[in-house]
Amino acid sequence: MWKGRFQTETSNLVQRYGESISYDWRLYAYDIEGSIAHAAALQDAGILTKTEERTIARGLREIKKEIESNEFRFKTSLEDIHMNIESALTEKIGAAGAKLHTARSRNDQVALDTRLYCRAESQAILNRLSAMQNSLLSLAVKHPEAVVPGYTHLQRGQPVLFAHHLLAYLEMLERDKERICDGYRRINVMPLGSGALAGSTIPINRTIVAEKLGFPAITQNSMDAVSDRDYIAELLFDISMIGIHLSRLSEDVILWASAEFGFIELSDAHTTGSSLMPQKKNPDVAELTRGKSGRLIGNLMSLLTTIKGLPMTYNRDLQEDKEPLFDSIDQIKLALDVFTEMMQAAKIREDRTLAAASDPFLLATDLADYLVLHKVPFRDAHEIMGKLTAYSIKEQRGFADLSLDEFQQFSTAFEGDVYRVLDVTTALKARKAVGAPSPTNVSRQITRWQKRLSTPVKL
Repeated sequence: MWKGRFQTETSNLVQRYGESISYDWRLYAYDIEGSIAHAAALQDAGILTKTEERTIARGLREIKKEIESNEFRFKTSLEDIHMNIESALTEKIGAAGAKLHTARSRNDQVALDTRLYCRAESQAILNRLSAMQNSLLSLAVKHPEAVVPGYTHLQRGQPVLFAHHLLAYLEMLERDKERICDGYRRINVMPLGSGALAGSTIPINRTIVAEKLGFPAITQNSMDAVSDRDYIAELLFDISMIGIHLSRLSEDVILWASAEFGFIELSDAHTTGSSLMPQKKNPDVAELTRGKSGRLIGNLMSLLTTIKGLPMTYNRDLQEDKEPLFDSIDQIKLALDVFTEMMQAAKIREDRTLAAASDPFLLATDLADYLVLHKVPFRDAHEIMGKLTAYSIKEQRGFADLSLDEFQQFSTAFEGDVYRVLDVTTALKARKAVGAPSPTNVSRQITRWQKRLSTPVKL
């Protein structure tokens, strides 16, 4: 492609070091789509005849079929997907193929291809996020009355409905969807026509390209257009956050599936055994997902480190944007798919969740609230309940097993109705504030999510 300037062939080592066709081949459909639109703009500018434009479009579609049927031979010597397709096109249709690169550079070409790719993959990720939400929602619907301890510092805190715990992850995943949708606006800007860095003296109508490719906006600065990778970094951040949310859910699932908790039973299809210990049933899907979150964060850090010191405009360093991007997209789609399938097949062991939620100390805060409602300042009520808890532990009796006289040793505000508080069902019903886990609230939230997820989000 640059033989006019150079007298010596590129070193084989340099070719091996600089090639990207081994991974950017996956951009072929977007490269072809962009080239067909570019050919239309060239025809409008008088660079191509209508016949040449049709010949180019036909040749490119034939190449696409060859790639999809594994008949196309990619050449490392041609470096990347752009030159592989252009070379094959020229070989296939002749001189018209050599005209296609007029008024564009690989710099704006790759910017276009990656934007088209990110645009399509954003929708694919969005669809999987919705599927993941539906799997958790389905589990909540199947077990609307299951109660578990809510934890802080991994210590039992207060009783909550298991469905409320699951719905917390729907909220997280919804924020992930919102970030994907918001970032899509910045992806969905058409850069082709920016050339290497300063456009072209050949008057190409960029609006034609944008309209054919479905872009609502066109980049306004050619230098920024070819060097901008913000949209990739932003998508990698969004993917990293999804990974972090899945990692947090993984940690919960790993704990819930342990013998010590026993809250959830994962299917045999989504667990593995031990090569030594025949009794083992390991939550490997959750563990792998927890581990892959570090990989996703690493891909984000890799790109940020690559772009942080680059001068304007395009620099070859930017070739390093694709492997982290491709890897993160592959991994998050697979993680969402397998986690969705695993949670759909999971079963909640309500006997175990109820046993854990029957811990009398889970209602210590409710007793403090009881004192507040009996005119005791909260800080005093908190201290009283701390002393009462210590006494109960020492006596090895739960709150419900203490006499009224024993309660009143700590505060005369305790009355006979204190025992009504010492019931998990009553405690849950009392949590009626917006966002709290009363059965009525959780039922409303389930209905809200069912309605919300019934309509797919389209970018």
